[in-house]
Amino acid sequence: MQLRYWGLILLLGLGWGSSFFFNEILLRELGPLTVALGRVGTGALGCWIWLLARRAPMRIPAGSLGVLTLFAAIQYAIPLTVFPVTQQYITSSAAGIVNATTPVMAVAVSHFWPGGERATWMKSIGVGLGLAGIVVLVSPAFRGQGASDPWALLATMIAPFCYGIALNLMRRFDGMNRTLLTAWSLLIGTAMLAPVALGLEGMPHIERAETWAALFVIGFVLTAGAFILLFWLIPIVGGTTASTITFLTPVSAVLLGVLILAEPIGPAQIAGMAVIFSGLIFIDGRLPRRFLKPQPDG
Repeated sequence: MQLRYWGLILLLGLGWGSSFFFNEILLRELGPLTVALGRVGTGALGCWIWLLARRAPMRIPAGSLGVLTLFAAIQYAIPLTVFPVTQQYITSSAAGIVNATTPVMAVAVSHFWPGGERATWMKSIGVGLGLAGIVVLVSPAFRGQGASDPWALLATMIAPFCYGIALNLMRRFDGMNRTLLTAWSLLIGTAMLAPVALGLEGMPHIERAETWAALFVIGFVLTAGAFILLFWLIPIVGGTTASTITFLTPVSAVLLGVLILAEPIGPAQIAGMAVIFSGLIFIDGRLPRRFLKPQPDG
């Protein structure tokens, strides 16, 4: 594979990991529901601008509206609300590490999904390691240690669980352009979040330039732009190679949290991330198969 494609994968992984950092910036001036609405809304705007600029078809099959609404809720509205809500009580680096369990959740959900892929023994080991990593990450917090609330850490698991469902539900949209799917899903997600956010937190009032900058980056760049780039990239490099993005997101989340936000990071966070990474390696499968492959007799 060409080096430039690896560069784009690196860019996507590090970019998505930085979203937890930008959530922290936004939470300094906005409520968590408003943060979610801002990201989903600006992401939708970015996707629609892209489709209009390319004069792409914008209609969807009428019969798909119901399942599309469900997809919008579990792929965007719910998880992108969970993170800013729980990040009021946990560090951005911890949120990034928890988010890395998305492939673990996808494998677990797929195993029980009607018509889904049954987990192999290697993927089952990966799921077990991923869940063990969460236990390692959370256990010090339950003993009153660390900067994150233990129950908020566990609540953050709702987001990767939603992503796991959404990844399996996406099979229902195999014939639909992925950018169009993202645009409609974000638009529906915006319609879901707007009355809740405005009703509970009121009209947002932004005074800081850093808040506007964070909103622009997290919405237009890390939501609209990143998904458009990902869906362009997958047919070129393949879904398996693109999945390596998951290994990169917690790295940038931890680095930004520790170096810029001065968040503490302890042995449990490092160990938990290492165990989750081990699980992802087994779910990916390529490295273990290389070592387990029978060697020809010499």
